[in-house]
Amino acid sequence: MKKYSLLLIAIILFNCKGKTEEKNSRVPALPYYNDASFTPHWLDNNSEVLSSFHKIPEFSLIDQEGQVITQQSFEDKIYITDFFFTSCPGICPKMTANMSVLQDVFLEDEEVLLLSHSVTPDKDTVSVLKDYAEAKGVLAKKWHLVTGDRKEIYNLGRQAYFVEEDLGETKTDEDFLHTENFVLIDKNKHIRGIYNGLNKTAIQQLITDLKTLKNEG
Repeated sequence: MKKYSLLLIAIILFNCKGKTEEKNSRVPALPYYNDASFTPHWLDNNSEVLSSFHKIPEFSLIDQEGQVITQQSFEDKIYITDFFFTSCPGICPKMTANMSVLQDVFLEDEEVLLLSHSVTPDKDTVSVLKDYAEAKGVLAKKWHLVTGDRKEIYNLGRQAYFVEEDLGETKTDEDFLHTENFVLIDKNKHIRGIYNGLNKTAIQQLITDLKTLKNEG
């Protein structure tokens, strides 16, 4: 009788665990984000409002292979982006490791790309990025490490991707851009999520959200 009771308890606990995991599933669509406050806007993907909603602007940068990377490089793609520098001794190695996790998860998915901007482009030349890519297992077909004009990169970080969290604080071109945030961009260049690139739970949520985004149609 005692063994039977223990078995019954184990079955109940297993079933409860399964139900809990089912409740944690995401909504069928992700919100849109329009500014640095990251206030979610729940819109139908055919909504007319989206025609005037914030989009990532055109850019032109150079990746670790010496290739010019523009919006055309991400045509009909979902991508995840961040900002780093190769000589960073602090948060960047962990961010790169977590980007590597995303590279592995979506390695065979041609709809998904990764984009990492150097915030020290004067030092992170194409050859430096190439060496870094080889050391970290970065695959050029999936993950672009880019350098280029510093002002353009910083404008993208602050005014396009809104990666810094200092709301209301005016930044100059001389202020260093340093952030752990990953940003999820859809095929129409809209922001659909922001995540702490140092946090394993956030990375798993990003993976889940990206799969949800792919199912939006």
